[in-house]
Amino acid sequence: MERTLVLIKPDGVQRQLVGQIVARFEQKGLKIVAMKFIKMSKDLAERHYAIHKGKSFYDDLVSFITSGPIVAMVLEGRLAVKQTRNLMGATRPEEAAPGSIRGDLSVYTGQNLVHGSDSDENAQIEIANFFTPAELVEYDLANKDWIG
Repeated sequence: MERTLVLIKPDGVQRQLVGQIVARFEQKGLKIVAMKFIKMSKDLAERHYAIHKGKSFYDDLVSFITSGPIVAMVLEGRLAVKQTRNLMGATRPEEAAPGSIRGDLSVYTGQNLVHGSDSDENAQIEIANFFTPAELVEYDLANKDWIG
């Protein structure tokens, strides 16, 4: 099984969409193996967005993600990275398909509700930035035979 990091950004928390967003991942059959509610430090934000350092939007990313609380979670399932990316929709809400989180709920790119790892390799790095191995909970879902 593959694991991925998903963040519900400050706009998702402030708009009280956490439950709806989490439900979409669960309804798809993805299993939550870790979750926490935090206010991201500037240091963590800079590590998380290090790939974008030097780009014109980098400071805005760091400023926004540290502006309020977020929900960080690790999801597990078959093709977890690809499935979460599909559920989230395109980065730009105006390009996101109806039925996706961003397509249905997001207003503009600067505040697009969620972040999800873009590859298995990045997922491993991102998960380690937010969670210790002891915080990842191993368990079986009762419906595991039905969702693969």
